[in-house]
Amino acid sequence: MNELILRPIGIVRSPWTSLEGMPIQPAGARDAEGQAVLDPQYAQGLADLEGFSHAYLIYHFHGSQGYALTVTPFLDNTPRGLFSTRAPRRPNPIGLSVVRVLGVSGNVLRIAGVDVLDGTPLLDIKPYMPAFDAVPEARAGWAEKSQADVGATRSDDRFTKPRAAD
Repeated sequence: MNELILRPIGIVRSPWTSLEGMPIQPAGARDAEGQAVLDPQYAQGLADLEGFSHAYLIYHFHGSQGYALTVTPFLDNTPRGLFSTRAPRRPNPIGLSVVRVLGVSGNVLRIAGVDVLDGTPLLDIKPYMPAFDAVPEARAGWAEKSQADVGATRSDDRFTKPRAAD
């Protein structure tokens, strides 16, 4: 396969300055406000985004190192296949969060529901479109039994450094 090079378009500003103790998903950070601060050359790309209630942030998990194909996710005690989890230690450490759009000012997108580490490199922003993205009949596999816990679950050190067994 060919090498793929991605360049950040900006950074995410959030109240979370440490990986430990931060929310593991936007559901645990509903009231946390932050910003997606774009490099000025991309500011024009924020035009019309204020008309959307939510947007996807796509970012680089810069605080993660290495990966394992089996991990023990935050919401479970059973080792699971990496690709059936949202663990940040991945072959391509790319994160995805749905955030609430609060407003746009110049090159700054104000957001809420941000579960991203402060200073995270931002790769892209896409609008959330209910007709395209909502899947009411979706199933959550092994996480069905623990989904209700996501709002109260906080990060620990299990994904910040390589480990022999997750």
